[in-house]
Amino acid sequence: MYSNDRVQFAAGEKTVLDTTSGFLSRIAERKELNAFISVLDGAAREHASECDDRYKAGLQRPLEGMTIALKDNISLKGTSLTCGSHILENFEPVFDATVVERLRDAGALFIGKANMDEFAMGSSNENSYFGPVKHPNDLARVPGGSSGGCAVAVADGMCHAALGSDTGGSVRQPAAFCGVVGFKPTYGRISRYGLVAFASSLDQIAIFGRGVVDVRSVYDVIKGHDPFDSTSVVDAPSHRSSTKRVGILPESLISGCDASIKNAYAKLAQRFRELGYETVEIELPHMDAWIPTYFILATAEASSNLARFDGVRYGHRSSNSDIDMTTASRSEGFGPEVKRRIMLGTYVLSSGYYDAYYRKAQQTRRMVADAYSQAFAGVDVIAMPTTPTTAFVRGAITDPVQMWLSDLYTVSANIAGIPAVSIPFGADEHGLPIGMQLQGAMFADEQLLEIADLVSI
Repeated sequence: MYSNDRVQFAAGEKTVLDTTSGFLSRIAERKELNAFISVLDGAAREHASECDDRYKAGLQRPLEGMTIALKDNISLKGTSLTCGSHILENFEPVFDATVVERLRDAGALFIGKANMDEFAMGSSNENSYFGPVKHPNDLARVPGGSSGGCAVAVADGMCHAALGSDTGGSVRQPAAFCGVVGFKPTYGRISRYGLVAFASSLDQIAIFGRGVVDVRSVYDVIKGHDPFDSTSVVDAPSHRSSTKRVGILPESLISGCDASIKNAYAKLAQRFRELGYETVEIELPHMDAWIPTYFILATAEASSNLARFDGVRYGHRSSNSDIDMTTASRSEGFGPEVKRRIMLGTYVLSSGYYDAYYRKAQQTRRMVADAYSQAFAGVDVIAMPTTPTTAFVRGAITDPVQMWLSDLYTVSANIAGIPAVSIPFGADEHGLPIGMQLQGAMFADEQLLEIADLVSI
């Protein structure tokens, strides 16, 4: 973990360059995992040497020498930004994302751009134009998605931490599958400037780390208002409750989970009781509407956001002169899952179905947020599984709706805009990691991370 390495960097017992070189060697050794789309070997080593000079001079910054992977939908000037798609295969941005600027100013260095489901659409990382990412414990299994490359990079010792995007669980779900920490903040606490949009009202930049301490260190640096992001919160209030109570879902709401997940959930409740918390069984109304609400909103916004990729201004342009250039460029550039979601989003926004679907989904969204507000009036956090299963075999799920259901326990936090974190909590009978999720009230990010650190095993 970076928190341990930093002590050794400062004491001169280890160098940032040697540590970064070790990460680069690990990336090369484990190339079969396909965790990265591009690796910044030269730039990372050069920056690492500069970090060592700062340590020698006693001028180290808060994250000096922390090596970070970026999901390939976050802008890093002069480095490819593919979004895991053919349509952006050769695109290079001309500016840095706000989070990149803040991390670099704090002394962090970037080791590469991590593989991902195309345009962050997927739950298994099987949808990348650059090939699937493989699970570090079992090459036949998926690492989760869409930020699977980031999760694998952190879990397999290729970097200290990583930044991904979480639209409906795309950081927490792969964090659970790979046995690392994945934290999604309150909507608006971290700037989205420089993140390629999928569903703007749901998208958030989120953090992977091997421990909660490292995640908190990154969060403290990148959080805060950004005038370049209109959804960024100005002077966000810090919410903190002191009920010493944790909300637990009834058995009926986790009945579809694997036995290993249920056992881990029971152990999490017991862990809270041992720490002096009262566990309170709560019902979350409208749970059956979480998935349909999320996918109506997400696909509607995706159909609008992805309209900019037309083959005219940037990205792939078709040479097929037999049909309309824009149609040909999009047909060739987008993969099946992206096309599916664009078509669904266009349908729910069409004049004949807008009220029946999109408007209803927005109304349901408000009901979900209100239900969470009422629940947090009596508890500090709500605990639930991150995923219904552990990592599944690649190719095992071919039904799109069945795949979407793997996000059952994660999408609600994005719908309501509340913070949520997945922490490793044991393993199943095959040795595959299990993740448990804690959700907090809006703007209770710091307290949520404190509690997550407390209950982590």
